Amino acid sequence: MPHETLSKHLFHCKVLYISPIVVNVFLCIPMQSSVLNAEFGDAQPMKWAMRLRVAFYLAQALDYCSSKGRALYHDLNAYRVLFDQDGNPRLSCFGLMKNSRDGKSYSTNLAFTPPEYLRTGRVTPESVVYSFGTLLLDLLSGKHIPPSHALDLIRGKNFLMLMDSCLEGHFSNNDGTELVRLASRCLQYEPRERPNARSLVIALAPLQKETEVPSHVLMDISHETASSASTSVLTPLGEACSRTDLTAIHEILENLGYKDDEGVANELSFQMWTSQIQETLNGKKRGDAAFRAKDFSTAIDSYTEFIDGGTMISPTVFARRCLCYLMNNMPQEALGDAMQAQVISPDWPAAFYLQAAALFKLGMDNDARETLKDGSLLDAKRKRN
Repeated sequence: MPHETLSKHLFHCKVLYISPIVVNVFLCIPMQSSVLNAEFGDAQPMKWAMRLRVAFYLAQALDYCSSKGRALYHDLNAYRVLFDQDGNPRLSCFGLMKNSRDGKSYSTNLAFTPPEYLRTGRVTPESVVYSFGTLLLDLLSGKHIPPSHALDLIRGKNFLMLMDSCLEGHFSNNDGTELVRLASRCLQYEPRERPNARSLVIALAPLQKETEVPSHVLMDISHETASSASTSVLTPLGEACSRTDLTAIHEILENLGYKDDEGVANELSFQMWTSQIQETLNGKKRGDAAFRAKDFSTAIDSYTEFIDGGTMISPTVFARRCLCYLMNNMPQEALGDAMQAQVISPDWPAAFYLQAAALFKLGMDNDARETLKDGSLLDAKRKRN
């Protein structure tokens, strides 16, 4: 995430850390443009269209987490939002959490904490929506405004007082009104009166007016359109994974055999050889036979038996089971196996290519292309060596 956090792009402030209490003190001070440029370079205020995009992407991320049974998020704030190499906003995984009564689930000032958390000490999905409302206020104002103060302005129909003066009026009044209305709904005192994550996505989708403009352009950040990895020629396996041509991937993996397992440490005692290893190896043999015969469900079962045996490790087995999962339309499981292969052999390009194939199947095309580049770089490094 090379372009840092939303807080850095949104707030013109300095952060002091008071130890050992670990409290963030925001000294938001008005500055002349010359002083601002000296302190932050040529930083420009975040454009209105980009603020709307941040809100939309975050709503999508929360909706995705909810759909996967991870609706709780720890202390959602502008420090949890990161920007990738293309300038797209991403929700940090650090905030995913289990419900907690430890009193430490919210580290921000109490003025920004969901009211029900102060009463019960428990985080709920509605608490996350409340915190999303505080983020909407951040995007509107360019400051960290306490919700109570913002709600007073909204009730008094002074919502223009909320708007970031750095925008200099370059925003749509209608869009601003909608965003204020949504923030007000998110900040309702009673949790049941707040929208859910899916409703946030539906409300924010119509506000996305410049979808054809890349995020790095809206963010006014440099962006390398080409790299040595992107211009290099992919190997046959990399090319097959880029097309998610599963038949071609199967043929290539079959021809590769287990030569890439050479050098993988497998420390086995004599007792293991005599009592356990034979059955483990039989599981791999059954998996290989099923893989060769394209009986992918049987191959999954046999390779799982080998892996669960725990006496040997093989990146090739994980790679083969990864493809079997893809053949059975199980891309999430396939991605997990490709990542396990990378853990065992960090410099193995095939592990990256297979991750890319799984990511394409999951609809994560940008991440898949970046992973293809990583695999291509490793292939180039191997050729040089």
